[in-house]
Amino acid sequence: MSVEFEDHPRSKYLQRKLLKSSLIRTPVNINCSKVVEGDSVAVTLAHMYNLNIKSKRVQLTERDYMNFTEDCENYKVKRNFLSFVMSKEEEDYPIAYSIVIQDNIEMFERLLRSIYTPQNIYCVHVDDKAPNIFKQAVKAITSCFGNVFMATKLEDMIHALWSRVQADLNCMKDLLDSNIKWVYLLNACGSDFPIKTNAEIVNTLKVLNGKNSVESIRPPEDKMSRWFFHYEIGTSVVRTNYKKTIPPISIPIFYGSGYFVVTRQFVKHIFASTQIHHFLHWAKDTYSPNEHIWATLNRLPGVPGSLPHNSKYDITDAISIARLVKWEFYEGDVNKGAQYPSCKGTHQQNVCIFGSGDLHWLLQQQHLLAGKFDPMVDNIAIQCLEETLRYKTLYGNVMSVYGYSGA
Repeated sequence: MSVEFEDHPRSKYLQRKLLKSSLIRTPVNINCSKVVEGDSVAVTLAHMYNLNIKSKRVQLTERDYMNFTEDCENYKVKRNFLSFVMSKEEEDYPIAYSIVIQDNIEMFERLLRSIYTPQNIYCVHVDDKAPNIFKQAVKAITSCFGNVFMATKLEDMIHALWSRVQADLNCMKDLLDSNIKWVYLLNACGSDFPIKTNAEIVNTLKVLNGKNSVESIRPPEDKMSRWFFHYEIGTSVVRTNYKKTIPPISIPIFYGSGYFVVTRQFVKHIFASTQIHHFLHWAKDTYSPNEHIWATLNRLPGVPGSLPHNSKYDITDAISIARLVKWEFYEGDVNKGAQYPSCKGTHQQNVCIFGSGDLHWLLQQQHLLAGKFDPMVDNIAIQCLEETLRYKTLYGNVMSVYGYSGA
């Protein structure tokens, strides 16, 4: 249930005490309110701190979390998980999450904490080849919550293979089987982080009014071989010279992202439709199917929440709200036409690992989640984002408005 307080001094005191205890504070002398405002001095100090501490920082281990969670109630309090719903509106609009992870237990916990509310539901898919101790630690964390669970079937995840799609399908089935009647489903991976509070996400989803938000465009020429040819799938993916049959759908293949915002009706439909069953089976030997399956399904006639397949309805990554990524080759001077400003962190496989200097820009975007983040690259970026979102969750505004310094 959502928390309500009577208009009485004692109740107001308890409210302030409860809210204060739920704050997340950066445990270093960094002014997060200035960092998220883009203040150059604060961002420089954060960057210097990261450089000084990077080689000294020791992340929490799987064993740490197994020890923490021996007492679940104490764990949830000490690790600052929200134990109450902030509003009736949020309580009446539960959201489902499918989270795919393979390592970095601390980053997983921080992602979960940042999106966790008691009314939502969370399915966590762990790469089946992850070490047993990692699986045990994830199980220990999820077991402390009635609305967080590990997927009932785990896949051996290999980049660009069908297993990435199957992981989300496994969570989709589990989420449909749950007692929580969630409205929308979002998917994420372990290096993602929200850039909106749960209340902001609910408001955004309500504006969609039953439509999905999935990147979906006419495919570039260099991507079309991904589904024109049969790929041999083993420990890696090798393209053969054998052309595939025509896909068993009435529209062309579309290209997009593996990340989506889709309705409960969409998810139910993909399990009920014979046509979609045949299409998914057809796509199993394509390359990186997660980047064209969801994009195509969201343009297929009759699919709940979908868009027409006319090119007028193409949705780029800048328009889709699912997940924000900075690709290195689209960065530059926005005043000269670049899609987004240069990465203030570092790059990994042409993708920006966000830094503290990216936060001001990130928090102005319409997307719900962003990736990638890495505490070993810029831990302050994650900490200030955590702190800012929690403050907005509790008080409904940015920290600077209330004079909160974060020190």
